[in-house]
Amino acid sequence: MMTISRLKWRLVIIILAGVFLFILYARQHFYNDDLYGANKRGKYAQLNDIKMYYEIYGRGEDVILIHGNSDCIWDMRRQIRFFSRHYRVIAADSRGHGKSELGNGTLTYQQIADDWATLLDQLKIDSAYVIGWSDGGIIGLLLAIHHPEKVKKLAAMGANLQPDTSAVYPWAVSWVKRQTQLVDSMLARNDTSKNWTLLQQHLQLLEKQPDISLTDLHRISSPVLILAGDSDAIREEHTILIYQNIPQAQLCIFPGETHMVPVENPDLFNRTVYNFISRPFQRPQMKDYFD
Repeated sequence: MMTISRLKWRLVIIILAGVFLFILYARQHFYNDDLYGANKRGKYAQLNDIKMYYEIYGRGEDVILIHGNSDCIWDMRRQIRFFSRHYRVIAADSRGHGKSELGNGTLTYQQIADDWATLLDQLKIDSAYVIGWSDGGIIGLLLAIHHPEKVKKLAAMGANLQPDTSAVYPWAVSWVKRQTQLVDSMLARNDTSKNWTLLQQHLQLLEKQPDISLTDLHRISSPVLILAGDSDAIREEHTILIYQNIPQAQLCIFPGETHMVPVENPDLFNRTVYNFISRPFQRPQMKDYFD
C-alpha cells in the first residue's frame, strides 16, 4: 500500500510540475494581444528628461521595435508575437506616445532616436537588431546615423528623408495639412475632448520633419533593409533613393501592399524581416555574372 501511495504522490508531483512548466512557457510565448502595452511586467526608464515605458518579451539576441506616429507598443503586437519566438524583443512607447512622457519643447525624431540609444545603454545592450515602421523607420535611420554602435542591422519600413512632395505623395501631405488645421481650430476653441496639444506635436513631426541628407545616409555602416509597399504613402522613387545611398542595403517593395503591410499582411512582413536579420548580409552584383 505504501509503495502505491508513494507512486501516486510522485505522479501528482510530476503532473503539477508539468503544468507549472507549461504555464511558464505559455506566459513566455502566448501572450494575449491585450497585454501588449499594458503588461504588469512593463517598466519605466528615467532617461534624458522623460520616463520612457517599455516591455520585454522572449529570449536571445536583442531586437527593438519602433512604432509609427501616434501609435504605441500595442500597434506592434503582431511583430512582438512573431519575433519574441526567436529573439528578446524590447518594445517601447516613443517619447510623447502611449505611456511615455513628452518632456519639454518641440518633439523631434532625433530626440526619440537619442531616447532609444539611452534606453539601450540603461538595459546594458551594446547593440540590437532594429525594426522600425513609418516614423519608426525614420528613427531607425537616425539611430544608424548618429548611434551606429547600437545597430546590428536595421529594417526600415515606409521611411522618408523629408516631409515634402518629393518624398511623400501629395494626397498624404494634404491630409497632414487638413489634420493640422483641425487640431489648430480645436485648440482655438479650447476643446477638451482630446489631447489636441499632443496631437499637434505628433502632426508637426509629419509636417516639418525629418531632414536627413543623402550624405547622412552615406555614414550608415550597418546592413539595412529598406521596405515599402507598392501603394505606399512614400513615393517609390524616394524609397529607391534611400536604398541607393546606404552602403550596405537591400530593397524590398511589397507587391499589392500599402504602408500598412505590418498590420495588413504581418506574415509576409515578419518573415521578410526575419530572413534579413537571421541570414548573413549579401548584396550580389549582376555584373559579376558577365566577368
